[in-house]
Amino acid sequence: MKNIVLLAIFMVTLCANAQVKLTGVVKDSIGESLEMANVLAIDKVTNKIASYGFTDTKGFYKLNVEKNTTILLKISYVGMKSSDFTIETKSEDIVTNAMLAFDNALDGINIVSKMPVTIKGDTIVYNADSFKNGSERKLEDVLKKLPGVEINDDGEIEVEGKKVEKIMVDGKDFFDGDTKLATKNIPSNALDKIEVLRNYADVSQLSGVQNNQDRVAINIKLKEGKKNFWFGDITAGSGNAPDETLYLLQPKLFYYSPKYTINVIGDVNNMGEVVLSRRDVRNFSGGFRSQSPSNGTNLSLADAGIGFLTANARNANRIETKLTALNFSYSPNKKLDLSGFLIFSSNSNGQKRINDIDYFDIADDPNTSADETSIIPDDLVENLTDQTSNTGLFKFSANYKQNTRKQFNYDVIGRFSNEFRTDAVNSRVLSDINESERSTPYKINQNFSYFYTANEKNIFALEAQHLLQDEDPFYVASLENDSSNNNDVDKDGFDDAAFSLGLDRTNLFYKLEQDRKVKSNQLDVKLDYYNILNDKSNLNFVLGTIQSKQNFDSKFFQILDDESIVDPTPTIPGNTDPRTTNDTEYTFSDLYAGLRYRLKAGIFTFTPGFTLHAYNVKNTQYQTEIFEDKFDKIFPELSIIAQFKQSESLRFSYKQEVNFTDVNKLARGIVANSYNSFYYGNEELNNAHLHNVNLNYSSFNLFNYTNVFARINYKKTIDQINTNANFEPASVVSSSTSLNSPFDNESFSASGRVGKTFNKIKTSLSANYSYSKSYQFLNSIENTNKLNSQSYNASIGTNFTKAPNVTFNYRLSLSDQDNSARAEIVKGVTNAPSISFDAYVWNSLTVRSDFSFNEVKQNGNIANSYKILDLTLAYRKDKDAKWEYELVGSNLLATGSTTSFNYGLTSNSINETFILPRFISLRVKYQL
Repeated sequence: MKNIVLLAIFMVTLCANAQVKLTGVVKDSIGESLEMANVLAIDKVTNKIASYGFTDTKGFYKLNVEKNTTILLKISYVGMKSSDFTIETKSEDIVTNAMLAFDNALDGINIVSKMPVTIKGDTIVYNADSFKNGSERKLEDVLKKLPGVEINDDGEIEVEGKKVEKIMVDGKDFFDGDTKLATKNIPSNALDKIEVLRNYADVSQLSGVQNNQDRVAINIKLKEGKKNFWFGDITAGSGNAPDETLYLLQPKLFYYSPKYTINVIGDVNNMGEVVLSRRDVRNFSGGFRSQSPSNGTNLSLADAGIGFLTANARNANRIETKLTALNFSYSPNKKLDLSGFLIFSSNSNGQKRINDIDYFDIADDPNTSADETSIIPDDLVENLTDQTSNTGLFKFSANYKQNTRKQFNYDVIGRFSNEFRTDAVNSRVLSDINESERSTPYKINQNFSYFYTANEKNIFALEAQHLLQDEDPFYVASLENDSSNNNDVDKDGFDDAAFSLGLDRTNLFYKLEQDRKVKSNQLDVKLDYYNILNDKSNLNFVLGTIQSKQNFDSKFFQILDDESIVDPTPTIPGNTDPRTTNDTEYTFSDLYAGLRYRLKAGIFTFTPGFTLHAYNVKNTQYQTEIFEDKFDKIFPELSIIAQFKQSESLRFSYKQEVNFTDVNKLARGIVANSYNSFYYGNEELNNAHLHNVNLNYSSFNLFNYTNVFARINYKKTIDQINTNANFEPASVVSSSTSLNSPFDNESFSASGRVGKTFNKIKTSLSANYSYSKSYQFLNSIENTNKLNSQSYNASIGTNFTKAPNVTFNYRLSLSDQDNSARAEIVKGVTNAPSISFDAYVWNSLTVRSDFSFNEVKQNGNIANSYKILDLTLAYRKDKDAKWEYELVGSNLLATGSTTSFNYGLTSNSINETFILPRFISLRVKYQL
């Protein structure tokens, strides 16, 4: 590693010493400085780009070029004639000024080389070939090298700190709703241009009357040779692992023409390469965006499915993946576009975890008079999990643009799943437990929208969304029991909980079963009217409604040793009428109207507004007990945007909102969340009221290759829905409910990132800070939890096109948890340096490696440290070769497990997770 560092430093120093500076000022014919003029230096010997840049606000430019060569300097600006200069470089810096004349004609000059980066309004255009060195294989590899673009830890694309919503190819949606299918599958050799669309609007008619500063999309322009032809690749491989034979088959085929497109992606492997995890599949939105939060109402339908764990190569010890995905689009004429996708995803995996859990001791809280019976014993839990998720997804979209004034859209997306999970658990407190869950949920979401521009002053937008959701999780838990010691001092850890739940305690096992069914039906309709007053201001009138109905039915029962069924009779403290069944209907109605005024004044855009809501919330328990609440609310809001430059802005927003719970927290019968956590709802819960303040700054400066973004958020929640958890004496089993906190919950977060490119060196520094203060009740005793989290990330890397590249990264994470049940503050520290290396040598061999080291500390003591090394060697005859051979090694150091911290409301824990062993595989790839 030291040799690689020294080599990188030597190469950077050598390049810096072998260059001279080209500087100058660009003005128009009347002497005004031209900002963002294109400056391109071409080596006349190789006919390739030697350097490029842009002018700043004063028209100044600066380039670094090689000594002792001949440079063609081309300076251009939209609407003006370009100027060319031939320059002989020596060892001294050179100054070349330019004056450009106005020219209304189209620029017909054939420029041999293309600018690597250009800006056209809100669009940043990257020339993909300018950022390649030959080691790239997929879109993701190119995106990582673009200034201002990042791939975060979840594999999502971020531009100026904003998550990219969708990826399009030649203007057609590519699996709308998830960007990872594009980044990990589209071949890099098909890329011509990468267009980053800032201030993205789905409907062009609304782009001038809405604030879309937080929305970003990407459009991929394909090379001409990839159109009207099938392209892509097929990869097959096998390998060796300690306990199994490895296999991999990945066909990825694409066809694009002006009239229709087809994308086919397949993946079958057991090497831990997961393109879409189960979490990704469940979050696959298909481009649907909820309308409600923009108007002040947050009604979130909770997931009542099974507790499926996300699996990847770094948190599972077995992964088998099957994926089949088809994406299509068809344009029978210029007015109608049809598109959609079909996806089948199967994820089967095994996980092993050891959790050292430190529960909060209520008896230690100096503000309470709790006795030793309130002490919750610490626990050491080993968990072996096997889980499988089979999911089918479909989407169909129709877009009919009758003319420039009328547009109709219809979308339908559905998800159908079959999931099951088993757990073998060993708990120091509760002994051996076996759990199993299964579920076959489905979800269908429909969207209809109509956009009508009556004239240049009046625009109408009607949008309606309908959601139908059905969930049916079935849960089974079996715990060992010694029926002879139920009343002894050394009784089993679950005995007191069994007594409170009303279970028969004379059996060898406590076998608990639970059947739940949750049906949700929701309609969200909104009508917007935009009245354009002049070119600086417009009014937005909005009328809308949200109508939601949920039904929750469940039954919790015990299976005795003789297989007979018993309905328990619980006696849970604090619950005056405990039941083991649920029959709850929850209806929600929101009728609202609002007004927003948008005004542009100089560099500022002001958008004040308000919405008036009439709410009617009702839940019916067991068909007889009715709880209803009707009330009105008015929510003010304010947005201010300061646009300092085309690529620099400061954005402020303030909103008031309400959070409504769903039926899961209202149904007051007992529900088993797990073997040690039982929950009963509170039918009298009120909504929570939020104050939300955001401040965002972003700057993308192509003159000095610097991009900066910063974000601050403060949130105050009144009547927050919090938890009251009651633990059985000297046990880790709890029964909990929800209540409206008598105290305000607060959170504050701040994040920032600075990225700068120095010639061929790309650097970045980012920081994140979050603070939260929340209240809950443990054994009915008030408990305060404060959490401070900080993370810092610094990276520096080279971006050569003809030499090996190396990137160094260092991440530092700090966390402090201050809980009123503890005398001391729990401090966690994670140090994670890493280095990646890639090279394309001899025009045939690609070398890529990644090494990372993690050290986890708690209260100054090292909890664990681990190292991960991955290496890939790929050979192809040349860049245009059809065949490629890869030798891939993952986890070459045979690291057995990783470690992380978890800070909860009732405990914190150190979690050891066992991972995939050393894998070595040989792969063959055929390029179409």
